[in-house]
Amino acid sequence: MRKNKFWIFNLFAISALFIVGCSTEYETSNITGWDYNNPKNGGFQKVPYAEQETGPGLILIEGGTFTMGRVEQDITMENHNIPRRVTVSSFYMDETEITNYNWCEYLYWINRTYTDFPMIYKKALPDTLSWREKMGNNETYVEYYLRHPAYRDYPVVGVSWNQANDFAAWRTDRVNEYILIREGVLTMNPNQQNEPFTTDSYLAGQYEQGLNPAGQIADLDPSKGGYDPTTGKFKARNMATRHVRMEDGILLPRYRLPTEAEWEFAAYGLIGNTIDERIIERRLYPWDGHWVRNPQETFQGDMLANFVRGRGDYMGVSGHLNDNADVTAPAYSYWPNDYGLYNMAGNVSEWVLDVYRPLTAEDADDFRPFRGNVFKTKVLNASGSVSEKYDATIYDIYGIEQYLVEFKAERGGKADRKYGYTPNKKRLDSVEKELLLVVEQYVADAKKLLENKQIVEASLKIQEVFDNVFEDFELQVEQDADLAGYTIQISPMLRSGMSDYIMNTPGNVKMREVTAEENIKRSNYRIADNIDYLDGDLKSSIFYPGADANALAIEDFNSKAKNEDFAMYQRGKEKKLNGAGAATTLISDNSRVYKGASWKDRAYYLNPGTRRFLEQDRSTSTIGFRCAMDRIGSPTGLGVFR
Repeated sequence: MRKNKFWIFNLFAISALFIVGCSTEYETSNITGWDYNNPKNGGFQKVPYAEQETGPGLILIEGGTFTMGRVEQDITMENHNIPRRVTVSSFYMDETEITNYNWCEYLYWINRTYTDFPMIYKKALPDTLSWREKMGNNETYVEYYLRHPAYRDYPVVGVSWNQANDFAAWRTDRVNEYILIREGVLTMNPNQQNEPFTTDSYLAGQYEQGLNPAGQIADLDPSKGGYDPTTGKFKARNMATRHVRMEDGILLPRYRLPTEAEWEFAAYGLIGNTIDERIIERRLYPWDGHWVRNPQETFQGDMLANFVRGRGDYMGVSGHLNDNADVTAPAYSYWPNDYGLYNMAGNVSEWVLDVYRPLTAEDADDFRPFRGNVFKTKVLNASGSVSEKYDATIYDIYGIEQYLVEFKAERGGKADRKYGYTPNKKRLDSVEKELLLVVEQYVADAKKLLENKQIVEASLKIQEVFDNVFEDFELQVEQDADLAGYTIQISPMLRSGMSDYIMNTPGNVKMREVTAEENIKRSNYRIADNIDYLDGDLKSSIFYPGADANALAIEDFNSKAKNEDFAMYQRGKEKKLNGAGAATTLISDNSRVYKGASWKDRAYYLNPGTRRFLEQDRSTSTIGFRCAMDRIGSPTGLGVFR
């Protein structure tokens, strides 16, 4: 990371006392004539700023306009990605996919930090069992792929969209914490057990660990010390200090997943075949031409990506492996595209930020298109300041409730199966039923607290299940002479399954979805959740409210007898049908787009315009991800306007 901007900033902070005490030359406002950085007239600060620092691992992707969507023939016949012209702003993107070693660093930090919450570590574990195949011998990858040093530089797989987002949030906080340590604002503090640094909590003034007394920023507000207006005397040693603020430009924006438009734009690398404003060739792949082998004389015939060349051909013939990879390849394999990004075709498919809808191409904006907005704001207390950050793990209570229903159905052999498999006997014994009854009672109590808006208390009730119920159950079994030798199976299953429903971890600032009543005067949006807008909401269904013939159906939705979320894409049971109603689609508000080909795909998916989807809590051995970051300010850097 470049340091020039920040040592200048830090020099400003350290020497602020000297400046205000010894100099009478100040930059003045061009609208009021008042001095900047002068505590004697208010102390409004203007800090030196050059440009946004490039975060670790990132490459600047200069934005622009391009034709997004299908280039190849639509062999899947889905017609869900019609070509359209859009514009993408400049942004940053990881040079490579996130690797196994990156993820192991993440796991180590979680395990070392959340000592009282082992379920957080459990939630972060990739699904190594995603390598298993019913008719294939892949146990080698199950056991070794994530942690063995031979695979440390290979892309991590078996991570869900939810896990990828958690990683991006963690990375944001670690990078910003390092920047503050580097600039002397914080001291190195590895002992943050159960209360780690987060960017939001620091900006809200709720992180006080490791503050460096000698490196704090001078607060030039005269009302907070240093200047006595009654005497006109200034005493630098009496000046107050403050936390770094967003206005200082020292902290980086959030790491996140790229949007579908950003990923597709970056993959093509059109900057490499553009002359002035003319794109000289509409690329089929992230490289020029309509072939998948390198045409250069030195490397002629070598594969340009890691994919399946034909049935049963994953790496080629012994003696000259065509892509030199049986499954994935190291993250820096093959040739980068014209932005310098590796493996934007092949190796692993990659999660993007968007919620999947077939008609997004027709509905989304043509500037920074994206579907998936759920607008949130910080929770405020009665005084109007930011509410205290979480000091407990917050759970999705309704998600756990549904999980228990599905768990009992599977365990008892009563799951609704459509592929001819029926267990020989019920497997839910009386001891297990007893445990499940206790757990369900805790969940029911948590629901009551949640409905009373006691969010933290509701989650603490779930936490009791992890901290006490499972251990008490095990002790009870051990002490029962009639159960000698009984093997407890479901406790670790439930621990692992319920861990997936962690929504927030200790140290995070409390957030909530915005409401329509606080947006009464807005015309650009009203409600928080806009995922279904124009494709999935009631208005876009056959039950369009404007039609008189649909009056009875609309009343069913208004009375909650039918779920409005199922008007377009049926994904759950309907109250009016007595809990019946089979799913009619694989699409839901939790369906997320993933892009690109993997080591297990044919060449068709090497084209960046292809798109597929998977539920955000699912993972496979073929999907990884890389992070992105917004570019703030000039799209080309250094404030250049051309």
